[in-house]
Amino acid sequence: MRRWIVGALSLLATAGAAQAAGPGHHVIDRIAGPDGGWDYVRVDAGANRVLVARGTSIMAVDLATKAVTPGLAPGQRLHDAMPVNGGAELLVTNGGTNTAVFVDAKTGAALATVPTGKNPDAAAFDAHSGLALVMDHSSGQVTLIDPKAHKAVATIDVGGDMEAAAVDGAGRAYVNIEDKNQIAVIDIAARKVLARYALTGCDGPTGLAYDAQDKLLIAACDGTTDVVQAATGKVLQTLPTGKGADGIAFDPARHLAFVPAGGAGTLSVVAFKNGRASIVETVPTRKGARTIALDPRTGRVYLPSADYGPAPAAGGRPPMTPGSFRLLVVGA
Repeated sequence: MRRWIVGALSLLATAGAAQAAGPGHHVIDRIAGPDGGWDYVRVDAGANRVLVARGTSIMAVDLATKAVTPGLAPGQRLHDAMPVNGGAELLVTNGGTNTAVFVDAKTGAALATVPTGKNPDAAAFDAHSGLALVMDHSSGQVTLIDPKAHKAVATIDVGGDMEAAAVDGAGRAYVNIEDKNQIAVIDIAARKVLARYALTGCDGPTGLAYDAQDKLLIAACDGTTDVVQAATGKVLQTLPTGKGADGIAFDPARHLAFVPAGGAGTLSVVAFKNGRASIVETVPTRKGARTIALDPRTGRVYLPSADYGPAPAAGGRPPMTPGSFRLLVVGA
């Protein structure tokens, strides 16, 4: 997953975006957490909490009380924590050990460890097959795991630096290939790649969502978002959504997509009507707020964020300001 992308908007442009957003979506809360980095974030609706993968631990935030559990489950280079088995367990991807670890959702106690490919990153669950998909970012493979048996059942060679995946509920998975500007189409049952969709106008696709009503794929890129016909791979629209996206959230009930721009410190709200997309709001958030999760019950989205100092003269990632981590809550 993209860790940091340098990109910026001027204060004047940010102010203009805030004015354009009007009284709609805005940051309604900022929940403090411990210092440190982060990767994927998810809403665990069954437990009414938000889960954030934070490198060496999973952080849980109770949405009723805002209480923070900073170390629910330990690990090495954690990327994702996905509720499975009816919410009783979490599947946690460990990039440092090339494993997916099943933990008790309440206590964080390890239950089983499943070997994966190199640097397992994003995870997805396919209800059609009952399998979890783990995207092995550095080895170009998808590891298929039976979450009930705690066992890997197959590996699909895809190639490239894989990012997020989306499933259509009918046996197909779609995976963003960041270094090739593609979406790979996977037949889960056949264990093979069916097609590769070129994302024209897209650089470094990361977040991916599926709009089941319109049969569309929505791919967040670095500066743009592509709207793609799922059946054919035709790019129908390319929208300007800001630099530094590392995720996307889609709300099927409200027909809205949310694309964070961590470089710009903004969040694009994209409305879908009759299969067409349009940016209806640009919400000021915070630079570095690049990953996102949706609570389908409320329509609110959650973005981990922090403040950063100036970039080192020798290059590299800007340092994080101590005490600045916040989980942003955006709602209408």
